[in-house]
Amino acid sequence: MIKLLTVIGARPQFIKAAIVSRAIRATCGVNEFVVHTGQHFDRNMSHIFFEELGVPQPNINLGIGGGTHGQNTGRMLEALEKVIKQEAPTAVLVYGDTDSTLAGALSAAKLCVPVVHIEAGLRSYNQKMPEEINRRLTDHLSDLLLVPTQQAIINLRAEGVMSDKVVFTGDVMYDAAKHFGQLSDSRSRILSQLDLHEREFILVTIHRKENTNSRARLCRIADCLSESRLPIVFPIHPRTRLRLCELGIKLSPNVRAIDPVGYLDMISLEKHSKLIVTDSGGIQKEAYFFGVPCVTLRDETEWVELIEMGWNRLISPDSDLLHDALRSEYANGDMNEQPYGDGNASLLTVRFIKKKFG
Repeated sequence: MIKLLTVIGARPQFIKAAIVSRAIRATCGVNEFVVHTGQHFDRNMSHIFFEELGVPQPNINLGIGGGTHGQNTGRMLEALEKVIKQEAPTAVLVYGDTDSTLAGALSAAKLCVPVVHIEAGLRSYNQKMPEEINRRLTDHLSDLLLVPTQQAIINLRAEGVMSDKVVFTGDVMYDAAKHFGQLSDSRSRILSQLDLHEREFILVTIHRKENTNSRARLCRIADCLSESRLPIVFPIHPRTRLRLCELGIKLSPNVRAIDPVGYLDMISLEKHSKLIVTDSGGIQKEAYFFGVPCVTLRDETEWVELIEMGWNRLISPDSDLLHDALRSEYANGDMNEQPYGDGNASLLTVRFIKKKFG
């Protein structure tokens, strides 16, 4: 029997774990023990995801969050080491690029427990991003690297990662978008609650520190949003709300600020918007999955395929192009390519784990 100890802690990981855990439960010979680090502790950022996505309630919640990157990673490392020793898993499964990801991989590696990294091989090549440091270190600690794109394989090969550790599965987020996209159609009432009409609003999400910690960038983003011809819906991340308040930045009347919403409501907003403006890695992809043009407010992105295909426009908040992007005709890209697999990444993930450790 293969025993996987899965480490999750942040909103994007709950979504990925929801779809992979379903595949694990459907596979004989594989059991899962879920550890929630507590990295996201706001109810709308955490607990509601377990409730509506059907993610198994964590076996343990470490309750670690709210500190700096160093504080969080250090405390998680200490706590996870105890759990891994106690549970003695066959392997530790981590997702993405958060502090929880690195802490899970590092604690397992130091205890000589194999590490499986889902969403391996992504690179932004910006060492100022904590996520870039987390994903690089995790990849080089991992024994099985499950990659979502062909570009990820190229990135890992360039860094000397042994090819027998690397497997292309496609993106589990594509699986999630297909499954939960259908579920949101029947369950979400967010459009009627907010009196929104299909393709007649822009959806905005901003949460990255390079945007929220910079007064100049945050002011510029708010200023550009005020010029939009369409109404804007802005589910505000707790960090962003705090920074707007601290800096005294007022949003214009055309920007409707709401609290963070559950995943099914978020999918509904994404699917029915005219344009998505974001600095989120996951939402960039979901915009493509649902056929909605996207403007990404960053200096670089790890999802380069979307830029090349024309679905995503990468625009720095410091750029004069931002005003024009929000006033453009929101042209679509090419949907003929599918760089993220065939929607069965979760099943392939469990299959390769079983082959590696069974």
